Amino acid sequence: MVTVLRGNIVHTPSFGKLETVPGGYLVLEDGVVKGIFPQLPEEYAGCPTEDWRDRLILPSFADLHLHAPQYPMLGMGMDLPLLDWLNAYTFKTEARFEDTDYARRVYRSLAEELIANGTTRVAMFSSRHTDATLILMEELERAGVTGYVGKVNMDRNSGVAQETTEESLRETLRWLEGCRFQHIKPILTPRFTPSCTNELMAELGRLAAERNLPVQSHLSENAGEIAWVKELHPDREQYWETYEKYGLWKPGTLMAHCVHSDERERAAMAKAGVWAVHCAASNVNICSGTAPVRRMLEEGVSVALGSDIAGGDQLAMSQVVVTSIRASKVKAMETGEPFLTVPEAFYLGTAAGSRYFGGEGFAPGYPLHAMVVDETAFPESARELTLAERFERAVYLMDKSSISAVYSEGRRVK
Repeated sequence: MVTVLRGNIVHTPSFGKLETVPGGYLVLEDGVVKGIFPQLPEEYAGCPTEDWRDRLILPSFADLHLHAPQYPMLGMGMDLPLLDWLNAYTFKTEARFEDTDYARRVYRSLAEELIANGTTRVAMFSSRHTDATLILMEELERAGVTGYVGKVNMDRNSGVAQETTEESLRETLRWLEGCRFQHIKPILTPRFTPSCTNELMAELGRLAAERNLPVQSHLSENAGEIAWVKELHPDREQYWETYEKYGLWKPGTLMAHCVHSDERERAAMAKAGVWAVHCAASNVNICSGTAPVRRMLEEGVSVALGSDIAGGDQLAMSQVVVTSIRASKVKAMETGEPFLTVPEAFYLGTAAGSRYFGGEGFAPGYPLHAMVVDETAFPESARELTLAERFERAVYLMDKSSISAVYSEGRRVK
């Protein structure tokens, strides 16, 4: 079935390129994009049309790093460094998800908030609890979110949230057997090197190879963390090699943060096809630093954005995009390198994540992931704005009340 969306279409087909189509037409066939047109081709003249009039039609967001069980602790412990924050707040909060009724309430709310804020694709950490992880996947599927969820593995240095090695492996297999969802798929998730024994890392690497499963973890977020990894693995020169030696460093592996990844580590990422997920808010909140995003991109590293709740204090990816711009401006003042522009940062928060999941934004041949933005609550402008100016203002000012509709995998879910 062919359907048509009409409105002011704005998207970033490539890094830094902004394309605007005022009063344009986005044509879909069974939810898959056929094309964007300034005037509707005659062959589609009689097709059902959703007319959004003067509103903006933008690609929806992709959040490639967030911790679902940390949703209840948003805005807490922001004055603590990473390792203290984990012990004081995070592990205790995650241990609560042994209670499946609690997990159901929290995860239903989280899934609904993601869609309300225009996030339709995720790569997400759960807790160590198999049943709660399956509930999370079910609630995301119900809400219309797509992507990956991982049962977290952590058999050392994890406080009250810790599991034994045997339990971690047994429960990972039980979780994988329970993954029967259409739009939410499993991703192996060793929390980070300090929380996983060598035995556990080796078994996860074997499982990743045998079942062709993707991997997500953390890399070079904090100076103290990097020093700790060196103590735990004195046979390896750099942090990334602790993943490589167990088969977890491979094409499509997601590594959050990469704040202190040097030229050698970045080259290893580019060579292996490992992605960096930039989490600007949490890196500032926990005083880790700011990742060299532009340098990564110039050196061939694929980069996307993550909210990293609850180290990051905002679930809304529009604010993650804005924070990424601000962090890059601080970096620019320190180094002189160019900061991220609005189209560049928006690309990283939308189309880059789309590419990770095998899409290409609004390109023909891919299921539609989009949101419709209503600007009527914004301050009245002093003059008529160009569509590019309206887009910039929407990125900075939009919130969930501004989002009139959301489409995920070609389906309208809000």
